[in-house]
Amino acid sequence: MDVTDAIDQPHHAVHYVNRVGWLRATILGANDGIVSTASLMTGIAASGASANTILLTGVAALVAGAMSMAAGEYVSVSAQSDTERADLAKEKYALAQQPQAELRELRDIYVERGLTSDLAMQVAQQLMAADALGAHARDELGISDIATARPVQAALASAASFAVGAAPPVLVAALVSAASAVMAIVVVCLLCLAGLGYVGARLGGAKPLPSMTRTLFWGALAMAVTAGAGHLFGAAI
Repeated sequence: MDVTDAIDQPHHAVHYVNRVGWLRATILGANDGIVSTASLMTGIAASGASANTILLTGVAALVAGAMSMAAGEYVSVSAQSDTERADLAKEKYALAQQPQAELRELRDIYVERGLTSDLAMQVAQQLMAADALGAHARDELGISDIATARPVQAALASAASFAVGAAPPVLVAALVSAASAVMAIVVVCLLCLAGLGYVGARLGGAKPLPSMTRTLFWGALAMAVTAGAGHLFGAAI
């Protein structure tokens, strides 16, 4: 096979950057659901609370956390979306008022990326002829369809994933006694965190071990600190 044949062969590399928007919100929600709910429940359990109190704490944490995640994601991503729309409006106005200046600006961007001035001008002219605003949004502002803000998608993904993450410690609390609640919740949630780290890495095309390690470390630390606080305050009260 010569060089020309090799170039003409179809390329099937798989990329995962198009998953960034929903994957970040989903992993964040699930991780927060596991860690915050389990930490709160272990803290309450370590204080000597009854089984009903531990279960009620978990249910309240699940509902409140899911709503909080949805609201927080929607508000924060909406702010990002507002900023993107404002920048696009400014760029649209500039293209209408100073098209030649915008053309030179786009050319200079491509020159900085390694193209010769003549080639950069040709590329800029062709891209602006096809979609001037899209070219400037992508190459000047860094706004693309892949990374654009989607508030509703982020809110729903975060709320659903938080609820899924918070469910295991709540189910454990419903099945075990208060005396064994701390150990049972910790063990189950550490297994869930390891699974979450693995799944997140696989969906993102990364190596599972680093993802699993950091997920387990921070989750275990949060539960340990909260359980310790619950034990100390419970003993004091």
